[in-house]
Amino acid sequence: MIDEKGGRTNELKMIKGAHLYYPDPEKAGKSVAGSVENFSFLLEESWKNPSKFWSDVASELHWIKRWDKVMEGSFPHFKFFVNGVMNPCYNLIDRHLGEEAGNRLALIWEGENGDTKFYTYRMLHAEVCKFSNVLKGLGLRKGDTVAIFLPNLAETVIAVLACYRLGILFNTIFSGFSGRSLGDRLIRYGPKVVITADGAYRRGRIIELKSKVDEAIRDVKTVENVIVCRRVGNMKTPMKEERDHYWSDLMRGASIDCPPEPMEANEPGIVFYTSGTTGSPKGVVHSSVAFVLNNYVYAKYHMDHHPDDVFWCTADIGWLTSHIWGIAGALANGVTTIFYEGAMDYPKPDRFYQIVDKYRVNKIFTAPTLVRMLMRYGEEYMRPYDLSCIDVVTFVGEPLNPEAWHWTYEVLGKEKIYVNNTWGQTETAGCPLASAAWITPMKPGSCGIQFLGADMDVVDVNGEKIPDETPGNLVMRRPIPMCVRTLWNEPERYIKEYFTEIEGCYYTYDQAVRDKDGHFWVLGRLDDVINVAGHRLSTMEIESAITRCGGVVEAAVVGAPDPIKGLTPIAFVTPQLNHEPSEEFEQRIMDSITDMIGKIAIPSRIYFTDVMPKTPSGKIMRRLLREIVTYGGIKGDISGLEDPTAIDKVKELVKK
Repeated sequence: MIDEKGGRTNELKMIKGAHLYYPDPEKAGKSVAGSVENFSFLLEESWKNPSKFWSDVASELHWIKRWDKVMEGSFPHFKFFVNGVMNPCYNLIDRHLGEEAGNRLALIWEGENGDTKFYTYRMLHAEVCKFSNVLKGLGLRKGDTVAIFLPNLAETVIAVLACYRLGILFNTIFSGFSGRSLGDRLIRYGPKVVITADGAYRRGRIIELKSKVDEAIRDVKTVENVIVCRRVGNMKTPMKEERDHYWSDLMRGASIDCPPEPMEANEPGIVFYTSGTTGSPKGVVHSSVAFVLNNYVYAKYHMDHHPDDVFWCTADIGWLTSHIWGIAGALANGVTTIFYEGAMDYPKPDRFYQIVDKYRVNKIFTAPTLVRMLMRYGEEYMRPYDLSCIDVVTFVGEPLNPEAWHWTYEVLGKEKIYVNNTWGQTETAGCPLASAAWITPMKPGSCGIQFLGADMDVVDVNGEKIPDETPGNLVMRRPIPMCVRTLWNEPERYIKEYFTEIEGCYYTYDQAVRDKDGHFWVLGRLDDVINVAGHRLSTMEIESAITRCGGVVEAAVVGAPDPIKGLTPIAFVTPQLNHEPSEEFEQRIMDSITDMIGKIAIPSRIYFTDVMPKTPSGKIMRRLLREIVTYGGIKGDISGLEDPTAIDKVKELVKK
């Protein structure tokens, strides 16, 4: 923890001076909450009586058998809706098959090359049932394991929903991973079936996927079948007789009748691998029933979902956010969800705007990285498009700096939209810190308030609550349904990883501040602190000073060993396209840091770079930057990288 005297001074000044932006009262009256007063009452009741709140939420969904008890136990072992039985897929698809809703558009898919597919809820239901019968035909039953190694295709969504329907455990893996990284996860997970494609389009290139799977499963003894989607179609794809099957061949003649499998509310359904700060990837296990139920109500208020929404979560299916928002949150609320295969700036930097305009997207969930990219390209790419359809833009992943917030609100949204910044982790499976769209006052840079049913706190090292506007450790004191239940095949690691730092709490490893208005500000990871000549400096505060300098899109600061100071800041800076690196540019950055923090925080080196090592979610992997400047190479796990070539580019930059 860093106190105000230890390096957070300017950051805390920014937090204390942040202004509330109050939503349009007319919009609040038309929200799903109905009014600010209605939501405020619901919020207070959810904190005071969480058992009743979760019972009321669950009653909005379809159950085969009602639960005996709403909540049982606490961290680390807990249950919700004990002995309650339902099916997640039924609540995502079947529940909407009434005469009117069934013909509503459920899924829009667009490929990088312009290919499109459209599914109503009835059409999607038929395809999901057919693929469910395909999986049953391969011998899969409730509790079996499937791995999905696909890009953002319509078939990817269908495969996920089929697993929900049959009670099959599934694990989606980012399709940009190498065969080695894929194999590492498959060995740990042990799937019976792997679902992939012949290839995928990425920035005009065709990426082979099936060949990666063949390489990966050589040492995976559990794999019995591989299902291959023909995405490219005309490429040569090696197929092993009896083991490998084309999706289209299996679907031909499959029945559209497949009853949903009953599932007890606490049975595992999702295994999702996430790279930790240290050590091997962790297989985070979630209950699929709780995952769908919790994200149904959170998405409802985070996005202010209405049946006629056209919603776009820009995340890759290899990031749990795509499941949280693009599948569970969207379909549980009966809206139209968009899945897009390609990069947001290919073939031209206007691709994002093009899709928003084309489909009249009114609700967007994305990462701050996207906005910073759009800022970098400039407003000229925006001008040809009518973006007046945009109503709500919600963020997660990286800290949303105030400059990016203001650009989203003022430039992209013309001050007519709601900007909702959130906080969540793979382990929380959603965002217990967020705002309710068109209800909660907005604050540029904050992660919103403690959300429905959550019990978040900022504490000292002993777990004692600390005063508002004081930095501390962010913890969750009480579980919510969608919290992590264990780590796949590593129950001891589950306890050690999350529940040994602060007794009785889930430990997030994040620093945070709660302000006087109840807004939370997540300041960064606990290791994002460097000690420079006895001064404890926040790398996030230095990054904030850099991004306030005109012409900077994003920045990452890490500490490097220094024989005199102990550690010294090193900055990696991505400039806007029209700002070339120069001594004058570098001096303006140093002046900004001096003005905001002091000369002690000036980096010993500033590297200008167009690439940063990032996860599929858009998070900059500062750990890898730290290893490069310290050791000249990478010592830890890099399997979570979206683009592994970024490492070589940064290494070359540092060598110069």
